[in-house]
Amino acid sequence: QNWMWGMSYCLHSESHWDTGPIYVRENGKLHVVNQGAGGLQGVTPSTRPFRLFSRGFSVELCLNREDDRARRQRTDHFIFTYTKEGNLRYSAKSLFSLVLGYISDNVDHIDSLIGFPEQIAEKLFSAAEARQKFTEPVTGLRALQKFTEAYGSLVLCSLCLRNRYLVISEKLEEIKSFRELTCLDLSCCKLGDEHELLEHLTKEALSSVKRLLLKDNSLSDAGLRRMTAPVRVLKKGLENLLVLDLSCNPKITDVGIGYLLSFKKLNCLDISGTGLKDVNAVIKRIQMQIGLVHSKVPLKEFDHSNCRTEGWAEQTVLQWEQAVTEATKPQDNLRSRTAALHFYGKTRRIEKVVTRKPAEAETKASGTLQFYKENVQNCHLPLKKEVAGSHELKNNKKRALAEHERERTSKQKHLCLTVEDWDLLNTY
Repeated sequence: QNWMWGMSYCLHSESHWDTGPIYVRENGKLHVVNQGAGGLQGVTPSTRPFRLFSRGFSVELCLNREDDRARRQRTDHFIFTYTKEGNLRYSAKSLFSLVLGYISDNVDHIDSLIGFPEQIAEKLFSAAEARQKFTEPVTGLRALQKFTEAYGSLVLCSLCLRNRYLVISEKLEEIKSFRELTCLDLSCCKLGDEHELLEHLTKEALSSVKRLLLKDNSLSDAGLRRMTAPVRVLKKGLENLLVLDLSCNPKITDVGIGYLLSFKKLNCLDISGTGLKDVNAVIKRIQMQIGLVHSKVPLKEFDHSNCRTEGWAEQTVLQWEQAVTEATKPQDNLRSRTAALHFYGKTRRIEKVVTRKPAEAETKASGTLQFYKENVQNCHLPLKKEVAGSHELKNNKKRALAEHERERTSKQKHLCLTVEDWDLLNTY
């Protein structure tokens, strides 16, 4: 009744015209509100037309459409802690953390981060990474590209994908978005000559790569020709390469080694386990044209522990690997199938396991063919007194290099500018 009295009073105070009688149903009976006396009287409704509200009356309808997720997010505005007495205490979060959380939830809608402070961008990346925004199929790639375009090597400077072929196949576009990498480990991934990632290695975005490990990737001479074509003809691509590992690729022959001679900045090279026919000739050729010396002991530069994933996106790569592992787990109903086979008296067919020698064992059996540059390898050692002998060696090397340079220039038209090379260059 109090509510009805308040409604009658409001209508009486705000209305300037006669609205006529107002009817209210209560306990199954119809009553009319007497505006003059403010009482309720049971009467029969008349058929005279009347206006319930004035012409200027309006109502705004507000609906509460909050879902459970939005209700849960409201608790993120507080930090819950316990006092010494064991009582629960909460305090409000800072405005910066609230804004950071909101932007990270909508990180895929950012237009650009170029010129944004690096310290704030790192916190924003960590917040989006904690929410697993970069694991989403479409929006994750778009958000990751915004960071890599603006910060390059800060997002990731070194990437190790050894034995992670499934991660490469599932997140190829995300991997291609990384820029200014200095170390890339693609060992034991069986990529082959035609893989899209090997073609991406020759692009300008990865011209900063100095350490490239392509061990056991089923590469052949054709793959090396494609990978070195921009360097041989256009002087672009992997021109800054210092360490190259091509071991355990038996399809690489003496012809493929000739393509590697365009990497003039190489300090270390590993071609162990390849299909070389004349090993001594290859060793002399590499020493004369690039200045690399055959090492009798394994070099630490080709140790896998030297290449790790480093940068803001280190945890992101781990999240990708965990997602792929979860997707490839064996099904739970395999045990029930085995039980059904036992019930019907059938035996489960056991497939014959194909055993394959590890890549390291094959390399040890064929011998190591690792090369290094002397002046880089022994730069920390004191100078020797045999100065005259060293001058003679330098002069011999210069004469030999001049002869090979004349041979190379005479054959350059046939080796570097073939029709196949021009077809390759047209694809870039």
